[in-house]
Amino acid sequence: MTKKILCPVDGSDHAAVGLAQAAELARLTGAHLTICAVNLAIGGARGPTINHWKDDEAAALLDKAEADAKAAGATDVGTAVLISRTAGPAIITYAEEVGADHIVMGTGDKRGVKRLVLGSVAAEVAGQAGCSVTVAR
Repeated sequence: MTKKILCPVDGSDHAAVGLAQAAELARLTGAHLTICAVNLAIGGARGPTINHWKDDEAAALLDKAEADAKAAGATDVGTAVLISRTAGPAIITYAEEVGADHIVMGTGDKRGVKRLVLGSVAAEVAGQAGCSVTVAR
C-alpha cells in the first residue's frame, strides 16, 4: 500500500503531468505527498557555486505545485528543496531518506541524439530507485 509519495517538479509542463498523477494517487490512497525541487548547483572548483534557482524562485515553484496538488484533492502535502549537482541521484537519495514507497514524475520528449547526450532523469530514477516509480507523460 502506498503511504509516502515523492514527486519531483521543475516548473515544466512535463512535471505538471507527473504532479497531477501524484496528487490523484495521494487523494485515492490517503498517502502523504512530498513535492521536491532539485536546485542544481553549477560551478564550484575555481569559482563560486551558483544554484539554478534563487531561494525565492524555488519557494514559489513549490508553493504553486503544493497549491495545484491540494486543488487536485491531495490533503497531506509537504515540500522540499534538494540542492545537488545531479538531479537523479538527489531524488533517489531523498526518497530513501524519507522512506518514500512511490516516486511519481513526468518526463520530457527528448529523442535521438539529444536524449543520448542529455540522458533522462526519469529513466535514471526508474532504473535505480529502491521503490516503485511511475513515469507520467
